[in-house]
Amino acid sequence: MIYYLFEYLENTFSFPGAQVFQYISFRASLAIISSLLISLFFGKSLINLLIKKQVGETVRDLGLDGQIQKTGTPTMGGLIILGAIIIPTLLFAKLDNIYILLMLFTTFWLGIIGFVDDYIKVFKKDKKGLAGKFKILGQVTLGLVVGITMLYNDNIIIREKISSETVITEELQTENINAFSSNSQKSTKTTIPFVKNNEFDYSILLSWLGDGYEKWSFIIFIPIVILIIVGVSNGSNLTDGVDGLAAGTSAIIGATLAILAWVSGNIIFSNYLNIMFIPNTGELAIFISAFVGATIGFLWYNTYPAQVFMGDTGSLAIGGIIAVFAIIIRKELLIPILCGIFLIESLSVMMQVSYFKYTKRKHGAGKRIFKMSPLHHHYQKLGYAEPKIVQRFMIIGIMLAVLTIITLKLR
Repeated sequence: MIYYLFEYLENTFSFPGAQVFQYISFRASLAIISSLLISLFFGKSLINLLIKKQVGETVRDLGLDGQIQKTGTPTMGGLIILGAIIIPTLLFAKLDNIYILLMLFTTFWLGIIGFVDDYIKVFKKDKKGLAGKFKILGQVTLGLVVGITMLYNDNIIIREKISSETVITEELQTENINAFSSNSQKSTKTTIPFVKNNEFDYSILLSWLGDGYEKWSFIIFIPIVILIIVGVSNGSNLTDGVDGLAAGTSAIIGATLAILAWVSGNIIFSNYLNIMFIPNTGELAIFISAFVGATIGFLWYNTYPAQVFMGDTGSLAIGGIIAVFAIIIRKELLIPILCGIFLIESLSVMMQVSYFKYTKRKHGAGKRIFKMSPLHHHYQKLGYAEPKIVQRFMIIGIMLAVLTIITLKLR
């Protein structure tokens, strides 16, 4: 909204300094500062309100050190994160950009689903919360919206590279522009890591259908989008089990996505790195800056010992935002690396449950691979202090983020 105000002032009155709002880097800086301030000031007020309303977490005794002491800690703190993302985006982003609209819809939609789940747990005193089938239905619905929009919205396009050579001259800008086709096009292509010519078209999986198989690409593309959104959203939810872990790792992931979005939406860097150029994605820098600021700001109150928990209101939304953002910039196949913490947490649960059921059916008594799942609880059972677990997981997250970035050249 402020962007449009200053655009009006510039065009109508040639207002001094108004033109600076045309620069994405300036607006992204304002977004991250605003989100940090909103998290800090709005966060304290919300925590006090949650305490007043007795919106406290009910903690089951799982025999973990310090767990019972967390009983009564305010939950639904994900509202802090949602507010710190949405408000700066509305203020500083171009709201007619289809990518911004998709990210705002994702934030609202999964935020509402998570809020309903937390509301049932806290106010209805039902520990199960929203039924799992309804959560999945909400995530699938989001996947349908994102997939259909990506396929059929005319504003979502890519530019094909027609030359793999970068010519370094005094006219570098012109040379880079000429390296891409002038024809923008719809495509189901994505980026695959560690491969030289690293573009893969999902529709090619349907080539056995014969001529015109591209028009059936929705058969394969939309289910993949749904699978990614469901997987990452639930992975984020499982990671939210110790103080600061989900928010900290999400901040690292968000900063990495910001870099990937920047180079993908910049025609010079896209040519230099020999990656797909996606027009109009530069505006996503404002959204992802707000995301990073919101998650870091939330850590002010969520680091050990936590003054507030994000609850499903935050964790479901965070995972969905990461998934949809990666899909939009065609980097979703990097998620297993970038979101490695989410992945290993999810795998630890699946392995634990599957092995327990198998051994119970086979031997009459269930056995476990880990002392407890998700994985961070396993290390708690081994006696590791909660802050140490979080810090080491975040160090691993940083290493995975660096690996993700260097895949741009490591092929």
